Amino acid sequence: MGSLFRSEEMTLCQLFLQSEAAYACVSELGELGLVQFRDLNPDVNAFQRKFVNEVRRCDEMERKLRYLEKEIKKDGIPMLDTGENPEAPQPREMIDLEATFEKLENELREVNQNAEALKRNFLELTELKHILRKTQVFFDEAEHGSVVSQMADPSREEEQVTLLGEEGLRAGGQALKLGFVAGVILRERIPAFERMLWRACRGNVFLRQAEIETPLEDPSTGDQVYKSVFIIFFQGDQLKTRVKKICEGFRATLYPCPEAPADRREMAMGVMTRIEDLNTVLGQTQDHRHRVLVAAAKNIKNWFVKVRKIKAIYHTLNLFNLDVTQKCLIAECWVPVLDIETIQLALRRGTERSGSSVPPILNRMETFEDPPTYNRTNKFTKGFQALIDAYGVASYREMNPAPYTIITFPFLFAVMFGDFGHGLLMFLFGLWMIIKEKPLAARKSDNEIWNIFFGGRYIIFLMGAFSMYTGLIYNDIFSKSLNIFGSHWTIPPSNYSGKNMWLNTPMTLDPSWSYKQDPYPFGMDPIWQLASNKIIFLNSYKMKISIIFGVIHMLFGVIVGYFNHTYFKRQLNIVCEFIPQIIFLLFLFFYMTLLMFIKWIKYGPYHPIYNTDPKTSPYCAPSVLLSFINMVLFKPAVERKYDATGYCDSGMYGGESGFEKFLVILAVLCIPWMLLAKPIMIMQERKKKHVQLNTHGTENGDIDGAVQAAGQARGGHDKEEEMSEIFIHQGIHTIEYVLGSVSHTASYLRLWALSLAHAQLSEVLWSMVMKNGLVAPGWIGGIALWAIFAMWAVLTIGILVLMEGLSAFLHTLRLHWVEFQSKFYLGQGYSFTPFSFEILLDVAQSTNEQVD
Repeated sequence: MGSLFRSEEMTLCQLFLQSEAAYACVSELGELGLVQFRDLNPDVNAFQRKFVNEVRRCDEMERKLRYLEKEIKKDGIPMLDTGENPEAPQPREMIDLEATFEKLENELREVNQNAEALKRNFLELTELKHILRKTQVFFDEAEHGSVVSQMADPSREEEQVTLLGEEGLRAGGQALKLGFVAGVILRERIPAFERMLWRACRGNVFLRQAEIETPLEDPSTGDQVYKSVFIIFFQGDQLKTRVKKICEGFRATLYPCPEAPADRREMAMGVMTRIEDLNTVLGQTQDHRHRVLVAAAKNIKNWFVKVRKIKAIYHTLNLFNLDVTQKCLIAECWVPVLDIETIQLALRRGTERSGSSVPPILNRMETFEDPPTYNRTNKFTKGFQALIDAYGVASYREMNPAPYTIITFPFLFAVMFGDFGHGLLMFLFGLWMIIKEKPLAARKSDNEIWNIFFGGRYIIFLMGAFSMYTGLIYNDIFSKSLNIFGSHWTIPPSNYSGKNMWLNTPMTLDPSWSYKQDPYPFGMDPIWQLASNKIIFLNSYKMKISIIFGVIHMLFGVIVGYFNHTYFKRQLNIVCEFIPQIIFLLFLFFYMTLLMFIKWIKYGPYHPIYNTDPKTSPYCAPSVLLSFINMVLFKPAVERKYDATGYCDSGMYGGESGFEKFLVILAVLCIPWMLLAKPIMIMQERKKKHVQLNTHGTENGDIDGAVQAAGQARGGHDKEEEMSEIFIHQGIHTIEYVLGSVSHTASYLRLWALSLAHAQLSEVLWSMVMKNGLVAPGWIGGIALWAIFAMWAVLTIGILVLMEGLSAFLHTLRLHWVEFQSKFYLGQGYSFTPFSFEILLDVAQSTNEQVD
């Protein structure tokens, strides 16, 4: 049926490559992305493989590139991304790349070290400048005898103030000689610093501090920090030692400060000169660093691609085996059968590039292993295939549900979501993403929610389109109706005439008064918008179509299972599973849907002109649900009088009771058929084989042992399953199908429930929000309408489109995973994961974005 409906046919191949050509050949296969290599050295440690040194060199190059990238991002330099995909460099080019990266890293580290040393020197000079400025004020105060040291002890409530005698602070005073230290400390450490000085020195020191207004740059981290200048006066060498230790503990930086004013001025001038010189040198250093980073930013993306390709190639070569001569590499790989010629061409190109004269050899191998599952997709089918694979990867060559899901998924979603307005919003959003596909994909956003939406753009587009269709069927657009063809309903002669019809809005529509015999051309008649029994009518309609769609969907799933049995030549499954399953579903649940159509066709509104037979009136129309229950329980229908003259028909057609009993009996017989037929037939076959082996065993030797040995040689695939397990599995399968047919049919009622909830929520939002904006007259009403419309639009998009859309999406997903796929889909395979540079680079980039 083609690779669209089944996974690609795969084969296991053995690949022989000359050692000199192996790198180039694997590089070509990586660009192709159609080969999945197997590890032929599973027991060998990663550090003991042949190309481990090359992998380490690639790791080191990648580390250097990450360092360069970090520095480029720190300076805010844009990295050029031309979208090019350079080929993997040849092994001899690795040396040039390593030398280039080594040179760049060393140069950048040297520049950074020099810049850090210059910044540290600049910081020290800046702090010294502030010390000379701020302490000048302190010394001026000392000259005038007004120095006050204020120390606060946090353990005492009163403020501790100690005054130094004027005779001891005067310049040149001989009574008391004070020493001092000056420095800079982080502003947030000042309170703790003061407390420690007070306690350690017992109040015998004098501290003055002043804040530095401008923040200073920390050369190690580059952060802006706020600091304060301080000066501490003390007497004696013991206090001096103690004060210096406290300063060291609080990481305060001490600077020499001359006592003489002239010396301080001279030092300040020298500091200013050195700061100016440092500024010049720092500017030149930053310019050089910037030039180096700008040059690296032009190539860093391509360098990353090259290094990652080299690393991926050597990782793959580590999966290979070496032959005895050490001149040939042997690999085993899964490849799609249709692409073998393409792979061979790529191997020839790699051999020519390497200059080797020995052609590569690709041999197909026989194996009993299950091949990987490879479903070839494009940008349209990729999203739908992802939905299927999220449940479980298809078994090899199993029928793929994705092609059918492309139609059934958006349709069942639309049955629940059916609103033309909301569907239009979703349709336009999906269409915009499809039109802007290339620029949006080039942005490579790391927003997970946006990536989910963009990856499912075609799903959103189809869901919106189908929702517009079902919205027209329901005649529902933002909880209102479209009157395109004019109503085909005639109001009965009553008070509902002219304006009275609009004044008396609670109106019950009676189907018997529809005078026009032609139905409404498309969808629901808009007059139902005015009817008070609108919900009752739509409930019955939506509930029935939910069951109809559900039964058809499940029947289709069972039929798809037939193609699986046919392809794998499981004739026993066709006879013992498919036939009883289809009979059970047809004779019970599909018959129930036929009753719905019979009821719609046979029974209509009673009218004195067009329908005078009371037996086909709505009163005589039997309930489909009660008819189905009576059918299963073999209960006769209850006769009802339509008037004093006669009774309603007991059934919808003649001979209904006997025919229904026949259908139920056949459906019930299908249960033991499914339960016992397959195990019994397997048991008979095994007995027959056992008799044949015993008959020929005496003539041909120990055939049983030979068969057993052959089974072991083929990987144990001929090992017989225990009959008890077969009976148990078949019993579970039968119970699951029989009970599942009932529960799955009821599960499709979610189509009706969510459709009703969506329509009612939309109507409530209109009546409680939007309707209020249409009440106020004049210009005030215009402003109110503008504000209320904005709120209504936000609530519509946020609740009805996003939240209700997500709810309908999840319910549709469940219907496909459980109700549909359980009829034929095993999902016990494993994905084909080819060696592909494109996939590896995408994974590496997404990983880096998450780390950043």
